[in-house]
This record gives sequence, structure tokens and C-alpha cells, in this order.
Amino acid sequence: MKKLMLAAVLSVLAVSAAVAQSGHSDKETKEDIARHRAMAAAHEAAAKCLESGKKEDVCTKELQAACKGLAIGKYCGMKHVH
Repeated sequence: MKKLMLAAVLSVLAVSAAVAQSGHSDKETKEDIARHRAMAAAHEAAAKCLESGKKEDVCTKELQAACKGLAIGKYCGMKHVH
């Protein structure tokens, strides 16, 4: 669980740093920051879903719904090993 949260935070920080160096306008940067925060919130909700005892496929579907339009791929921009 802690690894999932740490990975989400590190991902947000890494992408934020890359965005800051990409030459985006202030508006685009703020939009990117908002998207990353939304993705982090979706991953936190997925972690809480798993903690509650729900099955992984249920939590994955909830994650996918929460991330629709936010990130690339079916794991909301992040996938880890099992």
C-alpha cells in the first residue's frame, strides 16, 4: 500500500518537473498540475478500495472510470508489478 502511494507521489513529482522544463504556458502547466492531482486522487481511491477488501478487478474498474480522459492507458498513467 505504501509502495503504491509512494509511486503515485513520485510519478506526480517527476512529471511535474518534466512539465516545468517543457516550455508550456502557465495555463498549460496549471492544467497539467490539476490532471496529475486528479490522477493521484484516483490512485489514492484505488488504494483505499483495495484496503476495504474489495477485489482487485472491482478497484481497477473504479480507477479506470475515475481516470477516463485524464491519463493514457488503462491504469491511469501508471502500472506496477505484482
